[in-house]
Amino acid sequence: MRLVTLAVAATASIAAAQLIHNPDLAQAQARARPRVRNSDQQKPLHLIPAMPGGGPGEGAVRLSDVLSRDQSINTFVSFVLDIEPLSRRLDDEAQNTTVLAPLNSAIEALPRKPWEDPRDYNKMGSDAYDGDDGHERANRNLKKFVEAHLVPVSPWGKGDKVKPMGDDREVWWEEKDGIRYIQPGNIEVISVGKTVANGEIWILKSVRNYA
Repeated sequence: MRLVTLAVAATASIAAAQLIHNPDLAQAQARARPRVRNSDQQKPLHLIPAMPGGGPGEGAVRLSDVLSRDQSINTFVSFVLDIEPLSRRLDDEAQNTTVLAPLNSAIEALPRKPWEDPRDYNKMGSDAYDGDDGHERANRNLKKFVEAHLVPVSPWGKGDKVKPMGDDREVWWEEKDGIRYIQPGNIEVISVGKTVANGEIWILKSVRNYA
Protein backbone atom coordinates (compact mmCIF):
# COMPACT_ATOMS: atom_id res chain seq x y z
CA MET A 1 0.00 0.00 0.00
CA ARG A 2 2.86 2.34 0.85
CA LEU A 3 4.48 1.60 -2.52
CA VAL A 4 1.23 2.50 -4.37
CA THR A 5 0.97 5.80 -2.48
CA LEU A 6 4.57 6.67 -3.32
CA ALA A 7 3.97 5.81 -6.98
CA VAL A 8 0.90 8.08 -7.19
CA ALA A 9 2.79 10.92 -5.53
CA ALA A 10 5.70 10.50 -7.90
CA THR A 11 3.37 10.55 -10.91
CA ALA A 12 1.74 13.78 -9.69
CA SER A 13 5.13 15.39 -9.17
CA ILE A 14 6.25 14.47 -12.68
CA ALA A 15 3.01 15.90 -14.16
CA ALA A 16 3.44 19.15 -12.25
CA ALA A 17 7.04 19.43 -13.43
CA GLN A 18 5.93 18.92 -17.03
CA LEU A 19 3.40 21.75 -16.72
CA ILE A 20 6.02 24.10 -15.31
CA HIS A 21 8.64 23.34 -17.95
CA ASN A 22 6.19 22.94 -20.81
CA PRO A 23 3.76 25.93 -20.93
CA ASP A 24 2.34 24.73 -24.25
CA LEU A 25 1.07 21.66 -22.51
CA ALA A 26 -0.60 23.79 -19.83
CA GLN A 27 -2.32 25.91 -22.47
CA ALA A 28 -3.52 22.83 -24.32
CA GLN A 29 -5.06 21.45 -21.17
CA ALA A 30 -6.69 24.77 -20.43
CA ARG A 31 -8.25 24.81 -23.90
CA ALA A 32 -9.57 21.35 -23.28
CA ARG A 33 -11.59 22.44 -20.22
CA PRO A 34 -15.36 22.67 -20.82
CA ARG A 35 -16.66 26.20 -21.20
CA VAL A 36 -19.99 27.50 -19.95
CA ARG A 37 -22.22 28.49 -22.84
CA ASN A 38 -23.60 32.05 -22.92
CA SER A 39 -27.09 30.63 -22.80
CA ASP A 40 -26.28 29.09 -19.42
CA GLN A 41 -25.29 32.44 -17.90
CA GLN A 42 -27.69 35.08 -16.54
CA LYS A 43 -28.00 37.87 -19.08
CA PRO A 44 -27.21 41.40 -17.86
CA LEU A 45 -30.23 43.69 -17.50
CA HIS A 46 -29.06 46.10 -20.19
CA LEU A 47 -29.55 43.42 -22.82
CA ILE A 48 -33.28 43.32 -22.13
CA PRO A 49 -35.05 45.47 -24.75
CA ALA A 50 -36.46 48.69 -23.29
CA MET A 51 -40.19 49.22 -23.45
CA PRO A 52 -41.19 51.99 -25.87
CA GLY A 53 -42.00 55.32 -24.22
CA GLY A 54 -45.64 56.01 -23.71
CA GLY A 55 -45.63 59.61 -22.50
CA PRO A 56 -48.13 61.99 -24.14
CA GLY A 57 -46.58 63.94 -27.01
CA GLU A 58 -43.18 62.37 -26.44
CA GLY A 59 -40.69 63.73 -28.97
CA ALA A 60 -42.80 66.80 -29.82
CA VAL A 61 -41.00 70.10 -30.38
CA ARG A 62 -41.60 72.57 -27.56
CA LEU A 63 -40.96 76.29 -27.09
CA SER A 64 -37.86 75.47 -25.07
CA ASP A 65 -36.45 73.68 -28.12
CA VAL A 66 -36.82 76.62 -30.51
CA LEU A 67 -36.39 79.61 -28.20
CA SER A 68 -32.66 80.03 -28.83
CA ARG A 69 -32.71 79.63 -32.61
CA ASP A 70 -33.18 83.32 -33.48
CA GLN A 71 -30.17 85.40 -32.44
CA SER A 72 -32.13 88.64 -32.81
CA ILE A 73 -33.95 87.91 -29.53
CA ASN A 74 -31.18 86.20 -27.53
CA THR A 75 -31.12 88.95 -24.89
CA PHE A 76 -34.73 88.25 -23.97
CA VAL A 77 -34.13 84.51 -24.21
CA SER A 78 -31.28 84.75 -21.71
CA PHE A 79 -33.66 86.47 -19.27
CA VAL A 80 -36.20 83.67 -19.65
CA LEU A 81 -33.62 80.94 -19.10
CA ASP A 82 -32.41 82.65 -15.93
CA ILE A 83 -35.87 82.38 -14.35
CA GLU A 84 -36.45 78.71 -13.61
CA PRO A 85 -40.27 78.68 -13.22
CA LEU A 86 -40.67 80.44 -16.57
CA SER A 87 -38.15 78.30 -18.42
CA ARG A 88 -39.89 75.19 -17.03
CA ARG A 89 -43.21 76.48 -18.33
CA LEU A 90 -41.83 76.75 -21.86
CA ASP A 91 -40.69 73.14 -21.59
CA ASP A 92 -44.12 71.94 -20.47
CA GLU A 93 -46.48 70.70 -23.17
CA ALA A 94 -49.41 71.04 -20.78
CA GLN A 95 -49.03 74.84 -20.57
CA ASN A 96 -49.49 76.77 -23.79
CA THR A 97 -47.84 80.17 -24.16
CA THR A 98 -47.48 82.91 -26.74
CA VAL A 99 -44.01 84.38 -26.22
CA LEU A 100 -43.79 88.08 -27.14
CA ALA A 101 -40.02 88.39 -27.55
CA PRO A 102 -38.65 91.92 -28.12
CA LEU A 103 -35.67 92.40 -30.40
CA ASN A 104 -32.26 92.81 -28.79
CA SER A 105 -32.18 96.37 -30.13
CA ALA A 106 -35.51 97.13 -28.43
CA ILE A 107 -34.17 96.05 -25.04
CA GLU A 108 -30.92 97.95 -25.57
CA ALA A 109 -32.91 101.09 -26.36
CA LEU A 110 -34.69 101.08 -22.98
CA PRO A 111 -33.89 104.05 -20.73
CA ARG A 112 -32.95 101.61 -17.95
CA LYS A 113 -32.17 97.95 -17.51
CA PRO A 114 -35.18 95.61 -17.33
CA TRP A 115 -34.37 94.79 -13.70
CA GLU A 116 -34.20 98.43 -12.65
CA ASP A 117 -37.15 100.31 -11.16
CA PRO A 118 -36.94 104.08 -10.54
CA ARG A 119 -38.99 103.61 -7.37
CA ASP A 120 -36.24 101.41 -5.92
CA TYR A 121 -33.65 104.12 -6.56
CA ASN A 122 -35.95 106.73 -5.01
CA LYS A 123 -36.26 104.65 -1.83
CA MET A 124 -32.77 103.21 -1.48
CA GLY A 125 -30.48 105.31 -3.63
CA SER A 126 -27.80 104.14 -6.04
CA ASP A 127 -27.05 100.94 -4.11
CA ALA A 128 -30.63 99.66 -4.46
CA TYR A 129 -29.40 96.51 -6.18
CA ASP A 130 -26.34 95.77 -4.07
CA GLY A 131 -26.09 92.83 -1.71
CA ASP A 132 -28.40 89.85 -1.37
CA ASP A 133 -31.50 91.98 -0.90
CA GLY A 134 -30.61 94.05 -3.94
CA HIS A 135 -30.08 90.96 -6.09
CA GLU A 136 -33.41 89.55 -4.98
CA ARG A 137 -35.06 92.86 -5.84
CA ALA A 138 -33.44 92.88 -9.28
CA ASN A 139 -34.52 89.29 -9.94
CA ARG A 140 -38.08 90.14 -8.95
CA ASN A 141 -38.13 93.10 -11.35
CA LEU A 142 -36.67 91.04 -14.18
CA LYS A 143 -39.29 88.34 -13.65
CA LYS A 144 -41.98 90.99 -13.92
CA PHE A 145 -40.47 92.22 -17.19
CA VAL A 146 -40.38 88.74 -18.71
CA GLU A 147 -43.88 87.81 -17.51
CA ALA A 148 -45.26 90.93 -19.18
CA HIS A 149 -44.17 89.33 -22.47
CA LEU A 150 -45.68 85.88 -21.86
CA VAL A 151 -49.33 85.42 -22.81
CA PRO A 152 -50.65 82.20 -21.21
CA VAL A 153 -52.68 81.07 -24.22
CA SER A 154 -51.93 79.64 -27.66
CA PRO A 155 -53.35 79.84 -30.20
CA TRP A 156 -54.19 83.47 -29.48
CA GLY A 157 -57.05 84.70 -31.60
CA LYS A 158 -57.28 88.17 -33.08
CA GLY A 159 -59.09 90.55 -30.75
CA ASP A 160 -59.04 88.09 -27.84
CA LYS A 161 -58.22 90.02 -24.67
CA VAL A 162 -55.90 88.14 -22.34
CA LYS A 163 -53.94 89.06 -19.23
CA PRO A 164 -50.21 88.31 -19.53
CA MET A 165 -48.57 86.43 -16.69
CA GLY A 166 -48.13 88.61 -13.63
CA ASP A 167 -50.03 91.52 -15.20
CA ASP A 168 -53.62 92.60 -14.54
CA ARG A 169 -53.82 94.63 -17.74
CA GLU A 170 -55.36 92.93 -20.74
CA VAL A 171 -53.62 92.75 -24.10
CA TRP A 172 -54.91 91.83 -27.54
CA TRP A 173 -53.76 92.07 -31.12
CA GLU A 174 -55.09 93.64 -34.28
CA GLU A 175 -54.08 93.32 -37.90
CA LYS A 176 -53.55 96.21 -40.31
CA ASP A 177 -52.36 95.73 -43.88
CA GLY A 178 -51.22 92.21 -43.05
CA ILE A 179 -49.17 93.30 -40.02
CA ARG A 180 -50.06 92.37 -36.46
CA TYR A 181 -49.96 94.94 -33.67
CA ILE A 182 -50.10 94.27 -29.93
CA GLN A 183 -52.49 96.55 -28.07
CA PRO A 184 -52.33 98.70 -26.12
CA GLY A 185 -49.19 100.34 -27.38
CA ASN A 186 -49.52 99.54 -31.09
CA ILE A 187 -46.41 97.33 -30.90
CA GLU A 188 -45.52 95.85 -34.26
CA VAL A 189 -45.07 92.10 -34.56
CA ILE A 190 -42.16 91.54 -36.93
CA SER A 191 -42.66 87.81 -37.33
CA VAL A 192 -44.61 84.86 -35.97
CA GLY A 193 -42.69 81.64 -35.55
CA LYS A 194 -43.89 78.19 -36.46
CA THR A 195 -46.41 76.74 -34.04
CA VAL A 196 -44.91 74.07 -31.75
CA ALA A 197 -46.48 71.71 -29.23
CA ASN A 198 -47.03 74.34 -26.54
CA GLY A 199 -47.23 77.68 -28.32
CA GLU A 200 -45.65 80.26 -30.61
CA ILE A 201 -42.91 82.88 -30.53
CA TRP A 202 -43.82 86.35 -31.79
CA ILE A 203 -40.93 88.75 -32.32
CA LEU A 204 -41.73 92.35 -31.34
CA LYS A 205 -40.18 95.52 -32.70
CA SER A 206 -40.39 97.20 -29.29
CA VAL A 207 -40.95 96.39 -25.62
CA ARG A 208 -44.29 96.24 -23.85
CA ASN A 209 -44.93 98.75 -21.09
CA TYR A 210 -44.11 96.58 -18.09
CA ALA A 211 -43.89 99.23 -15.34
